[in-house]
Amino acid sequence: MKQLTGADVGFLNLETATSFGHVSSLSIYGTPADDPEFDPYIAYRTQLESVLKDLEPFRRRLVEVPLGLDRPYWIQDPDFDLDFHLRHIAVPGKESAEQLGDLVGRLIGRPMDRRRPLWEAYVIEGLPDDNFAVFMKIHHATIDGAAGAEMMAILNQPASNSVDSWRPERVPTPAELLARTAIEVSRTPAKALRLQINALSAAGRITQTRSFDEAANRLRKGLPGPAGKAVRRVLGDPKPVDQDKPPLLPALGGPRTPFNGTITAHRRFAYRSAPLSHIKAIKAASGATINDVVMAICAGALRRYLLDHDALPVENLIAMVPVSIRTGDETDKWSNRVSAIFARLPTSTPEPPQRLSDVHDAMQEAKGQFDLVPADTLLEMSELAPPALATRAARLAARTRLADRTNPAFNLVISNVPGPRSPLQLIPGVDLKHYYPVSTIVDGQGLNITVQSYVDTLDFGLVGCRELVPDIWKVVDYCIDEISVLADSLGVELDA
Repeated sequence: MKQLTGADVGFLNLETATSFGHVSSLSIYGTPADDPEFDPYIAYRTQLESVLKDLEPFRRRLVEVPLGLDRPYWIQDPDFDLDFHLRHIAVPGKESAEQLGDLVGRLIGRPMDRRRPLWEAYVIEGLPDDNFAVFMKIHHATIDGAAGAEMMAILNQPASNSVDSWRPERVPTPAELLARTAIEVSRTPAKALRLQINALSAAGRITQTRSFDEAANRLRKGLPGPAGKAVRRVLGDPKPVDQDKPPLLPALGGPRTPFNGTITAHRRFAYRSAPLSHIKAIKAASGATINDVVMAICAGALRRYLLDHDALPVENLIAMVPVSIRTGDETDKWSNRVSAIFARLPTSTPEPPQRLSDVHDAMQEAKGQFDLVPADTLLEMSELAPPALATRAARLAARTRLADRTNPAFNLVISNVPGPRSPLQLIPGVDLKHYYPVSTIVDGQGLNITVQSYVDTLDFGLVGCRELVPDIWKVVDYCIDEISVLADSLGVELDA
């Protein structure tokens, strides 16, 4: 039995009747040319069974603490049933990208049963050129982007020689869970004090204000005598205090757009691909990073889309960009080690080269602000919030349609995930051709753009609320168009 981290629980708490905490992917596979009897479902099921021993999240389920008094636990599901999680469907008629996107949109608009392991997989047939797809849906409480990339690699490689150590666990009783909670609560005061001090120090660095550091040091000094020494051994010694300087806080909150409002449970999904070489050519000509280029492409696409709707704000949009804080030393790879930065997206800039330059500056500024706050402090703070309180807060915000009454803290999530550089195969002869990310949306942010590289391709996956972004295919098409627009403006000749 293993307790979820505060970050993991955060993705459970955001769920309401219209917001879902799962993240997904759409993998496109080819079929063997010399095997007319090939069965995609049987092939995938056989491969999945062979690697289950290396995929802990697939066989563990949640156990909630009574009354939401503490974070839930994972246990090895005593009733694990692979056939419940793996489904077999097909796209009707002559498949088009839009048909497959509509199917995926419907699948992501459904919550998962928390009484079972939080994942589902769909083998989808009926694609052109004898291709087939696998739609994988897994809760964000289980994995972050880096863990998801490792999961994808495991699913597309021969089974390892590791021993299957999985053993089903008995479901603990409410009394046992409450006893554990009592122990955790007894540890919380010292932890909360340490986090308060770290947060005050971080606030002093962000605002460059001496009074925050002084307050943190007063708490560190604590009591006089032996008791004070014991406290300082836990909390650390007082730190030198810098003189006050002008604050460097970023602008807070983004302007309203058509996709910043209360979402419904209905989803749309659109996807496209572009050669990674095109992105690298723009990067080389501009001196920017690949992530800068992706952000500039998204800024240009959103500018065009909002102009179409006569809804382009004077102010720049603000994008939340997830950031992995994994160090490689984690003992548990199947959990969330992710934070975020908030960057201005230059949608008000009409010239493509200037947009790219502005993106680069905005990302540098955002990264500088991110470095001022220890990411571990933010993650540890999330463990102090009672799950029941956080869940009620999310439901209250949804019920009162708070997203329709206030400006959004940020306008959308844009994520660029580095994927495998070498080709993957489900089994010999069954090549992975594309890996489209399928992320999530919440009230206030009804559009998500996630991009993942795979070998020499960049795969775009866009998720939107069906009512707020009904024409999401236009957004993804604009993303692809903006690659050529940006290249032309820089005098870059793209290969065919």
